[in-house]
Amino acid sequence: MRNIAILLLAAGSSSRMEGRDKLLEEIDGTPLLTRICTQAAETGLPVYVTLPNLQHPRATACPGATLVPVADAAEGMAASIRAGVAALPEDCDAVMILPSDMPELETRDLLLLADAPVKEENLILRACAQDGTPGHPVLFPRACFEDLTQLSGDQGARAVLKRHPVRLVALSAQRALIDLDTPEAWAAWRATRQPRR
Repeated sequence: MRNIAILLLAAGSSSRMEGRDKLLEEIDGTPLLTRICTQAAETGLPVYVTLPNLQHPRATACPGATLVPVADAAEGMAASIRAGVAALPEDCDAVMILPSDMPELETRDLLLLADAPVKEENLILRACAQDGTPGHPVLFPRACFEDLTQLSGDQGARAVLKRHPVRLVALSAQRALIDLDTPEAWAAWRATRQPRR
């Protein structure tokens, strides 16, 4: 396995949640952010989490992760990516980036991406649904790091994805696509979900 780090983006404002913090919404009694941090940590890979600041309530929901404050978090996702990639150690070969509001991702999904064979130095691996619809996480090789640290705005890494070859890696069902941004999305997801035993 390459020297890969996992970068969870958690510096957003939850602006569509009507005053609630989507990353602290509970699933089976556990905050969503804690859940995804735990899934990431169980891969055995180092986990980094971007936050608006180190005093943010989310900071206590990141077991085992290295916390990365994002001073300009209000700019959008690019600021989180820039800060997170800049915080990675020099010997990091690749970074797996994903939003922290994806409740169905599991450790095995992250490992599937991390263990996928790569023969091209600048190849990006992107998770997708079974039907091929691109989603998250996305595994960027070190060849993309400079581009990632130059991003701006709230478009994430779309520009980097356009400049480098991408291979899709299918995850089960819709796990690469499901994110929860609004109270309505949370309610709909909870209504159809079976609690884990």
